[in-house]
Amino acid sequence: MQHSPDLLFKTLADPTRRAIFERLCRHGEQTVAALTAQAGVSQPAVSKHLGALKQAGLVRDRHEGRQTHYSAQRGALAPLLDWTSQMAGYWETRFDDLEDLLKRMDQ
Repeated sequence: MQHSPDLLFKTLADPTRRAIFERLCRHGEQTVAALTAQAGVSQPAVSKHLGALKQAGLVRDRHEGRQTHYSAQRGALAPLLDWTSQMAGYWETRFDDLEDLLKRMDQ
């Protein structure tokens, strides 16, 4: 299920959530305890951030006994990549138009 770029931007706008997501991307699956040890915030705060990341489709949880393991869902970033590509194309066109205008002005 793809989520809207707005939800993804809103979710990743929080620096703590973004750091948790980045940690999961870099280091793979982590428990809440492992994430809390690195997050600099309380375990309830980490759990709340993980809930927001999960709601946005950015993480998936897996239960094993009493522990919950979280992993990043990098594919969930696809709408942001699409949006970024569209914006890059827009600005490239604008800069090309500006370059053409400046060349005409120099003549």
